[in-house]
This record gives sequence, structure tokens and C-alpha cells, in this order.
Amino acid sequence: MAEQDHHALRAHIAAAVRAERQQAGLSISELARRVGIAKSTVSQLESGQANPSVETLWSIASTLGIPFARLVEAPPRGPRIIRAADRTPVPSAESDYLATLLHTGRSSAQRDLYVVSLEPGEPRSAAPHPPGSVEHVVIGSGRIRLGPEDAPFILEPGDYATFAGDVPHTYEALTAGAWFALLMEHPAGTPGGPR
Repeated sequence: MAEQDHHALRAHIAAAVRAERQQAGLSISELARRVGIAKSTVSQLESGQANPSVETLWSIASTLGIPFARLVEAPPRGPRIIRAADRTPVPSAESDYLATLLHTGRSSAQRDLYVVSLEPGEPRSAAPHPPGSVEHVVIGSGRIRLGPEDAPFILEPGDYATFAGDVPHTYEALTAGAWFALLMEHPAGTPGGPR
């Protein structure tokens, strides 16, 4: 991961921890006490000087009663691609484990999870899903061109992308044996599924 990405992640975590702690009405000392970590650790986190572990962030999120994602991801805007090589993982302090948050779900959304296999040939055109639908894909194998019909993008194994599903969109395998995981989010109560 590039140093600038590390810095951006630390800065986001710092601002998020500070904002969530203040929203909960806790002092740095009280949050540290409840989490079971040193006051200096919370101070360093909030100033962007620390590289927190997954365990520390999970403990803080749990103590504050918020989703872990709120501490590590800013809300996305428009189509978004995270290349496998550009992920900003949070390491574990206890084992060889890296966690990269790709998306924070909406609590009011219906979610459907698919594994989609496709082979080179005619691109698959998909009709728009209900208004407010969003698609999330993680490429498992092969090179795939997908996304809104007017601006598809090429993804490779490990890449993640999200885009509006309520516009015409397309899927096209550029290599044999391609597949991806597809998470579709729809406003609660609307029918979904690949078309």
C-alpha cells in the first residue's frame, strides 16, 4: 500500500474516532478506560499518529456501539473502483491477517449475493433495476468489462467496484473462465436480481 494511502487511512480513522467519541459524549480518558487501552493510544489515534490494529478498532467500535466500517470508510460517491493492488488494509496485531473494508451497507436495503460466471462472447446487457439499486462486484477470476453501459470499466482478479444498478449496465468476459461475486442492494421491499 502506498504511503499516501496509509496516511489518508490514518487521517480518516483519526477524524472518525474523534467524531464518534465526541458524539457519544466521552472524554479520551473515559473511552480509553472502557476499551481497556492506554489514554495515549486514543490520543495518538485521534491525532493520526498511530497505526491501529483491527482488534483496537473493533474494540473502539464495539464500545461506542457503532459499526466497524464507520471508523475506516468514508461514504462513497458515484462509481468506485478499488484495485486489488491499491487496497488499504488494517492489520491484526495477533495474527497474519489483513482486513480491507470494501463497502458499508445501508441498513434499510435488501441485499442479494450471487456468483456470476461468464465466458468471452457477446456482452450481457442488463436492464435497470429499481431506483436506488446499487451493484457491488469483486472479481474472482479473469478480466471483465462491466459497469454502466455508457462508461464500463475493466477489472481483474481481486478488484472491487460499485456502481448504480438503476441504469442500463453491461458485463463482458475478456478472458475464459471469468467469474465474480455480485452483491446487489435494493431499497427494502423492491424485487431484485440479475436481469
